[in-house]
Amino acid sequence: MVFGAACGMLVGAQAHAQAGAACNAAGTVEETNACAVQAFQAADTEIAILYGDVMRALAAHERPQLRQEQAAWQRERTTRCKQAQRSSESEPEWPRLYHECLTAETQARRRGLLRWLTPDHPSAKP
Repeated sequence: MVFGAACGMLVGAQAHAQAGAACNAAGTVEETNACAVQAFQAADTEIAILYGDVMRALAAHERPQLRQEQAAWQRERTTRCKQAQRSSESEPEWPRLYHECLTAETQARRRGLLRWLTPDHPSAKP
């Protein structure tokens, strides 16, 4: 599945170090960074499950279009969040800011996936 590979690429070395810290929303920079990484991982897992469910619900001829859309969305999500946080990249709280952005983008994707289950889904358009 595309999601597993993309998720692994999204979480950089700095984030891996943060993930080892205990999450404490009111704690140190490392602890708040860890919370953001964990929240993103949970959101990414949820969207991966939803993506799989939607893929299984679609007809075979509709799946390639969703697959392309999902891959493009993943690339764009990463690009948008990296650009949005570029100025804070050298700051200790960068992992938190970056992963909060990824989480928000991932949660917003839910609506895009669910529209594939409606009569107005993208493959129904001429």
